[in-house]
Order: sequence, then C-alpha cells, then structure tokens
Amino acid sequence: MAATIPLYPEVTGEVLRAGELSATLFRFHTGIPGLRLRNSRGEVVVLPWMGGMIWSARFDGVELAMSSGFDAPRPATTIAETYGCFAFHSGLLRNGVPAPEDSHAAHGEFPCAPMDRAWLEFGEDANGSFLRVVSAREYVMGFGSHYQAHPSLALRPGATLFDIGLNIRNLSGKPMELMYMCHVNFAFVPGGRCLQPAPFTPDRTAVRHAVPAHVQPNPAYLALIEDLARNPARMEALDEPELYDPEQVFYLHGLGTDAKGETHLMLARPEGDGFAMSYAPADFPHTVRWILHDPDQQVAAFALPSTCQPEGYAAEKRKGHVRLLPPGAQAGFSVRAGYLDQEAAHKTAALISSLG
Repeated sequence: MAATIPLYPEVTGEVLRAGELSATLFRFHTGIPGLRLRNSRGEVVVLPWMGGMIWSARFDGVELAMSSGFDAPRPATTIAETYGCFAFHSGLLRNGVPAPEDSHAAHGEFPCAPMDRAWLEFGEDANGSFLRVVSAREYVMGFGSHYQAHPSLALRPGATLFDIGLNIRNLSGKPMELMYMCHVNFAFVPGGRCLQPAPFTPDRTAVRHAVPAHVQPNPAYLALIEDLARNPARMEALDEPELYDPEQVFYLHGLGTDAKGETHLMLARPEGDGFAMSYAPADFPHTVRWILHDPDQQVAAFALPSTCQPEGYAAEKRKGHVRLLPPGAQAGFSVRAGYLDQEAAHKTAALISSLG
C-alpha cells in the first residue's frame, strides 16, 4: 500500500516528511524544477518534469555524479544541451549515437522529454518503507508510435542505494520498436578499480571499435583501441586518465548472476568505499562501459545496462538488438545504484568475486 501525493512544477517547498525521509520541491537558478529526496545518509535530486532525469546524488558526503561544465540543468530538448546529470533514461524508440545513416537524436527522444504528470508515493513493502517519485509521459505520433512511459526513483530510510525504474506500455495497435539504456554517469575516480563478475579478457570485456561521429580519431587513438582490444585488463584500474581522452567504450559479456538472477558491479574507490550497480541481465541483455576524462567532462559510467548497444538505430537493427514490444504489451526495467561505505563495499566485492 502507498499514499499518493500529486506534484506540480509551479509549487516549491517541502511536500512530505516522514521520519528521516523527506521530499522538497525547488527550482534551479536556470528555471528547471527539481525534487530533492532525502534520508539520514544523503539525497538524490530528480527532475520530475524533464525525462525523470536524476540530476545529482550525494551520500555520506560523497558526490556520485560526473563532473562537467553544467552547474545546474538547463532547458533542453537533447541531452547534450544539459549533459551534467547523474543518470537519464536513454531511448526509447531510438538509442545510442547516430551514425550518418541515422536520423534520430543522440540517445533518443526521451532523456529531456517533458512529462505530463508527476507524483510521490509513500508506503511500505516487504523491504520496508519507501519514498518514490514517479513521472508519466504519453508519446503519440501520427503514423508513428504511441506509448505510455513511467520513469521512477525510490529511496528508503538509511539507504545509500536507490532504485531507478522505467515502465513502458505500447498503446499502439502495431508492434513498437524499443531501445532502452539506463544511462548512469558516475564520477571518474582516479585510481579506482572496476569490479565485475566476468574476466578482463577480449571475449568478455570487448572494446568498441566503431568510432562515433563526435570523436575525432588520430593514429595514436586508433592504436590504443587495438591495444585495449588485446589487453582490456589495462582499464581495470583507472590509473591512466589520459587513456580516456577521447572516450573509450567497452561491451561486457556473460556477467555472472546471483540466485535472484541479478548481476552486480562496483567502482571501488581508493578510500575503501565505492559506487555500485545491480540489475537483471534477463531484462538488460547488454552492458556498456563508457569512460571519459577530458578537460571538460570526467565520467566513469562503469555499467550501463541496456537492451542494445549504443551504435545507433541502423547498426543495432542489423545486429538484431532492436526489441519489439507487441500491441498493448508493457516492459519494466529496474536498476539499483548508489554508494557503498567501506563495510558494504567489502561485502559487495566478495559477492562479485564469487559470481565471476
């Protein structure tokens, strides 16, 4: 059971306080409305009317989000116009970086899409109390697709991990193409280590050979890709920041899962704590790793769960990576992400090792 509280972008101030959980509406200096969810360990800031984007997250005093030139979200129709967020919902009809043969925007139509409605849910389930923000968008295009999508985020008392969700229903009478990635942009951690339940071998941790249009390759960059293809273990530790200017992308295959069918990955920090991601590969058959460290952006997206790879619609269609959602059918996606203190990081590292 959950109580529901409608949200309105014109309103600011505290909406709910229940024990250590609270929700506060506010407005950035750029005019974008936001919602701050807090517990005793930290906070997550969501943009309920802008794609359900998660702008920032901070727990136990540690900033989780990437570094960029954006000090606040900005009015935008494409993600590049406000690329400083912790996480966004990439897709849904098209995804990835478009190739010359594609006509879609980078990462699709959804990341900055205006939402029709938003609300809070406060309740209790088998895992205890939760506070969840949900947004709703109905997309309809003449002679095209028609869907209803609900991005969400749930925070619990005392937790430093939170649940990112997306549900989508095909409202059309025809099958709908679906390409979705939960694009979580963690901070680049100098000296950090990527822990994964798969070996750093070329068949399980494969570097992307395709060079996207926004990257200007040179002979040294192309030679580095070939070296990483032979020896992907070179990027297990983030102790060579210069490797990631321009960006590097890897595809992880055959990740081990626990008894619940979930896989777990972590970016271990030198301080002994870390960042974490957990999800079900049955829902996300592809895992992408995107690392960038240039003068303007620093990000270690060490696990991007996805239904496809990010090489644009035409390429993914040829590879058979574009999912079809039947008329009236729905799909649900859930990712647990966030921060691990030293004790939790130690336990998660042992879990990942047991699955690999």
